[in-house]
Amino acid sequence: MKVSHYKQGQPCWVELASHDWYAAKAFYQSLFQWQADDMPMPEGHYTMLQLAGDDIAAMYQMPKEMESLPIHWQLYFAVDDVEATIKAIRLAGGQIIAGPHSVGDSGIIAVCQDPDGARFSIWQAINHIGIKRSFEPNTLCWVEYMCRDLATSTDFYTQALGFETNSLDMSSMGIADYVQWLVDKQAIGGMMQMTSEWGDTPPHWMLYFSVQDCDAMAQDAEALGGRICVPPTDIPDVGRFAVIDDPQGGTFSIIALTEVASEVE
Repeated sequence: MKVSHYKQGQPCWVELASHDWYAAKAFYQSLFQWQADDMPMPEGHYTMLQLAGDDIAAMYQMPKEMESLPIHWQLYFAVDDVEATIKAIRLAGGQIIAGPHSVGDSGIIAVCQDPDGARFSIWQAINHIGIKRSFEPNTLCWVEYMCRDLATSTDFYTQALGFETNSLDMSSMGIADYVQWLVDKQAIGGMMQMTSEWGDTPPHWMLYFSVQDCDAMAQDAEALGGRICVPPTDIPDVGRFAVIDDPQGGTFSIIALTEVASEVE
């Protein structure tokens, strides 16, 4: 489905920061059948990943000053006013790591950090709204925050981005409390508290890409050099998901949604 606009707080863009841009591009293109529009830059390469000519994600080669960072997916949230959102983020206890600055005539970006140290970006669109397709295979369909304290994180993101919340019963999955993120009454993501089993894993956002067949896609990812972190698993009344590391260690999830879960509200 074509997307023409994002509301305040909706996930609107995802971007892979890679140590080996060429290898990462080959993996994701093969796995998701994404097309690539390479844009040479002074410090490396920036690639728009596309479906049917529509931008749905991007990736880039990390410059030398970022080489100490692990490969990672960066999540962007749409905002109506960058400056007003920055003020809300700071008042809620967050920090601004970089920006705000203009990206040509595409939009205005700021890189932010919540009180627990998890990073995300905000995006005020001008001529580029972000992801241009949704609710179809191989596109972003859900974002999930793995936190250390549900109450603290709920307070921050409701104040900073204007999320509404709803509690879901996920006891069948062994999850004591699961918070659903809502924007204008529509579910856009969720949050769960990490247990001691997560060890020293820092708080982070997880991206979910919609797929038609979770098992087949997981097998394809493994054949391409990826690693299956969580094997295909059913979530009652939602779908079947798996967590995957790409060959460089970039983590993401895939999910084959049930018919009900994939409906547009």
